[in-house]
Amino acid sequence: MNVLISKLGATGDVVRTTPLIRRLGGQIVWLTEAKNTFLLDGLGDVECFSWERRNSIPERKYDLIINLEDTLEVASFLQKFTVGTWFGAYAAVDSTLKYTDDSSGWFDLSLISSHGRVRADGLKFLNRRTYQDLIFEGLGLRFDGEKYLLPKAVETGLSGDVAIAADAGPVWPMKKWAYYDELKKELQDRGLTVNVLPKRLSILEHLADVRQHRCIVGGDSLPMHLAMGSGRPCVSLFTCTSPWEIFEYGLLVKVVSPLLGEFFYQRGYDERATTAINVEEVLDAVMAQLESAVPMGDELSPNEL
Repeated sequence: MNVLISKLGATGDVVRTTPLIRRLGGQIVWLTEAKNTFLLDGLGDVECFSWERRNSIPERKYDLIINLEDTLEVASFLQKFTVGTWFGAYAAVDSTLKYTDDSSGWFDLSLISSHGRVRADGLKFLNRRTYQDLIFEGLGLRFDGEKYLLPKAVETGLSGDVAIAADAGPVWPMKKWAYYDELKKELQDRGLTVNVLPKRLSILEHLADVRQHRCIVGGDSLPMHLAMGSGRPCVSLFTCTSPWEIFEYGLLVKVVSPLLGEFFYQRGYDERATTAINVEEVLDAVMAQLESAVPMGDELSPNEL
């Protein structure tokens, strides 16, 4: 088949969509943000195009277009292609954004839900199925734990026992837990080498930083996905987003805020959301994950995962 996938960002969402590559087969064209092309280009039979280079996408007939973006601009662009089957968001004749019935499992929970934002967030809070499960089923497939696909990293020299992913972007400020400094001190007092992941110019350098640690701890963010894609145990704190959409791959321990329901999918800031999880709970989870971690250098290669 010729398949066109549109998943621009966020980068963590792009990574968790890569299991589709393992199942779809054929030639895959992927439209994404420019920064994500380094993660996708050359994975299997994937030909990757940034949004800025979208007009270079071959105008062949596509057997399947999968549009996982929720903007009218992207949907309108994709409709210039000849397609056999469309899955996901599309531009209706009245210039509104709608989605196919078979993709409703996912998009009913989204910003463009036909149920409206409030009801969609309520459905999202009640949902107990993973992102992959919802997308695979909509495409007529069964998700059987297919792993992420990731490229080779660009080495940085940063390594240690625990990597802390403390940053949270401007969209979700309540993802930034208040006690990372205290956690770092507790871990160092136990003789462990702990690094706070630095900002990098390249995602491939960021990937190397993650891979060179025995355990990664942070929020519901990109490092969590990179860790699971690299076979690294991780501990993730869920303060305002869904823990149930994330498939654990036998590597992830989820620490869920007792106030999750109050702040679920709220994009503002309230200090109570960032302080509801205590240090002891996270420390215990990290120490347990370190006990289960494979020795450095014994992990599977990206092609084996």
